[in-house]
Amino acid sequence: MDTEARHMERDLSSDPADGAEEGSRSTHVPDGPAASMSWGKTVSLGMFCTVALLLFSTFVLQPFLIPSGSMQPTLRVGDRVLVNKLAYRFGSEPLRGDVVVFDGTGSFVQETGSEGNAVAALLQGAAASLGLAEPAGSDFVKRVVGVGGDRVVCCDKRGRLEVNGAPVDEEYLHPGDRPSGVAFDIVVPDGKLWMMGDHRSNSRDSRDHLGQPGGGMVPVERVIGRVDWLGWPLGRLGSLGGTDAFTGIRPADGDHG
Repeated sequence: MDTEARHMERDLSSDPADGAEEGSRSTHVPDGPAASMSWGKTVSLGMFCTVALLLFSTFVLQPFLIPSGSMQPTLRVGDRVLVNKLAYRFGSEPLRGDVVVFDGTGSFVQETGSEGNAVAALLQGAAASLGLAEPAGSDFVKRVVGVGGDRVVCCDKRGRLEVNGAPVDEEYLHPGDRPSGVAFDIVVPDGKLWMMGDHRSNSRDSRDHLGQPGGGMVPVERVIGRVDWLGWPLGRLGSLGGTDAFTGIRPADGDHG
């Protein structure tokens, strides 16, 4: 009995040392170079993902933050939409009724030199391309109302917009808005677009630049892409509904030929 007790005492006395030794092995902290390599891989992966996302946004699908209420009720302030940059890349051109994002430089805003902080502009542009910041001051979102050759008139005796002599029932207009508070009668040059917001009483669009060089017409090549989807808020997630307002409008040549 005494011998067994002594053996048990020796076993028990050795357990803490063994446990401490195992504990010291299990809590070993990686040395400096290994930790640096781990952080380096994480940073590299993050940079790769960011660059890939920026490239995807630049050439395929770009998030766009709606900064104003000029397109209500179709688009609201703070909406994040997805702009399809491939919509007009393979020979297709914007159609009447399309909601598009475009660069208004030279049509809606004057061309300026490269002034200001280039780094800040680059960061702001990257954030805007990911939908994290408001777009550049030269980027706009409007609806295409007239394409090259179209004669767009407002308004007829019933207060409606006309395209190539046909009245347009604009069901997308903001409730209570008229098609236009400013009368106009224009012919859209080939390769240009006549743009208008859905909230006509709260939209600075082609009408506001009639007397300026270019007459408010936006070159087709300045179109960034077509707004095809709503990405935020989640309650409105889905594709952007189209419009039948321009169905049946005859081509300009057929109307004036």
